[in-house]
Amino acid sequence: MISGPAEFSSPAPEKDLMKPETTTADRDSAQLEALGYDSKFDRSMSKWANFSLGFTYLSPVVGVYTLFAVALAAGGPAMFWTYLLVGIGQLFVAMVFGEIVSQFPIAGGLYPWARRLVGKRWAWMAGWVYLWALCSTIAGVAVGGAPYVAQLLGLRVSQAGEVAIAIAMIVGTTALNLSGTKLLARVAMFGFICELVGAIVVGGYLLIVARHQSFHVLFQSFGLGNGHYFPAFVASSVAAMWCYYGFEACGDVAEETPDASRAIPKAMRMTIYVGGFAAMLVCLAFVLAVPDLKAVFSGQDTDPVVTILNTAMGPIGLRAVIAVVMVSFFSCLISLEAATSRLLFSYGRDRMIFGSKQLSTLSERTRVPVKALLFAGIVPAFIAITGLFLKRMVEAIVVSSATGIYVAFQMIVLAALIARAKGWKPRGAFRLGIWAWPVNLAALTYGVLAIINMVWPRTPQDPWYSNYGTIVVWAAVFAIGLFYAALFRPYEHGDAASGDAHLN
Repeated sequence: MISGPAEFSSPAPEKDLMKPETTTADRDSAQLEALGYDSKFDRSMSKWANFSLGFTYLSPVVGVYTLFAVALAAGGPAMFWTYLLVGIGQLFVAMVFGEIVSQFPIAGGLYPWARRLVGKRWAWMAGWVYLWALCSTIAGVAVGGAPYVAQLLGLRVSQAGEVAIAIAMIVGTTALNLSGTKLLARVAMFGFICELVGAIVVGGYLLIVARHQSFHVLFQSFGLGNGHYFPAFVASSVAAMWCYYGFEACGDVAEETPDASRAIPKAMRMTIYVGGFAAMLVCLAFVLAVPDLKAVFSGQDTDPVVTILNTAMGPIGLRAVIAVVMVSFFSCLISLEAATSRLLFSYGRDRMIFGSKQLSTLSERTRVPVKALLFAGIVPAFIAITGLFLKRMVEAIVVSSATGIYVAFQMIVLAALIARAKGWKPRGAFRLGIWAWPVNLAALTYGVLAIINMVWPRTPQDPWYSNYGTIVVWAAVFAIGLFYAALFRPYEHGDAASGDAHLN
């Protein structure tokens, strides 16, 4: 694995920024002004808060708790290793993103990066796909957290009840987001501390006190995959793929973070390192604490997480752990909605979408894009409602959202390769140097294989939409985006710079 990219040299600063009295705020403003923008955001998010935002969006606890049962049933205990392999793949992507955001620390993340690397049309489609993937992810986190809310409150609810709880979670986190960047930073930091401490305490306790399986099970197939284990193994990796994105959110709030050019690439990598550690610890602890693996494989135990915690800690301990887990779910939703609203703000500021003026207007009091935040709450709530018509609600929404995110990511990874081929030489504080091309190509290879894995039809006995629904959904998203672009030509509006990465 490549290490130490943070040590690469920085470009020489402009002469007028070398004066001793020049502050970080002056440098940030000058850099943004050189990129063609005058930010109205408050730069009140510290580098640690920025990292916490990415961590709580990635939220390893949310990812593991939501899909542990699905992954274990699909691939058995050896699915644990997918968290390591996916983490390495996503680290390549994070390093590519780090180079880009270091040179272009602009609010909105993927959309403005695509705009500067390739051009307006590419940026329009990358932003469009990323927007709907974010909305789907918000819905996926909410419906994934709903059963735990019900468990915490001692309620037995139907699928409709879980959807209602999910909508209530989205409404509550949207209201909190409207309070401003300072509250967002505090919630992100609080969520990070609770999630990391909770992962270490629960994981450590289960490994030391409540282990029912030996470490040998991590290398056994248990007959899954009908004698061919590899397909079962890659099928189980979808859980890890959903767990390892969120680091890009650090760049979504670039205009709210001091010294963003240096701080954000570090925060992205830290998100992968720390988030990966927490996810693998919790996953390992759960795998080894399963009382009866055969019950999980046969479908008799459909919720092994609750079984594990109830067996190890009793009803009171179970509720205490779930209470901490719910902090992770809520902080994850808040971070996701913040990232979505900043993307919409950036879209609107460049007049790239209907309602641009409203979406790019900041509140005079809180300095956040209120209309964009409302969109980030209302649309996911409607997506959650569609779960009423899905047989495997959580799994279907999660796989769809992860696929969209990975497609958007690879549009940026490919854009970086296109820009490099045209002569782009990154000029930010973080640069990969001679490793740029190998890392970029590795990121693209990993991403394409991951997308194929997620959309691969695996249950021919089920209705067609169970196998091809994700492909149909994202084909429709692309078709609608292309139709909108052809009809209204939004990329022709505004005069923001585009396709100029290789010229600077």
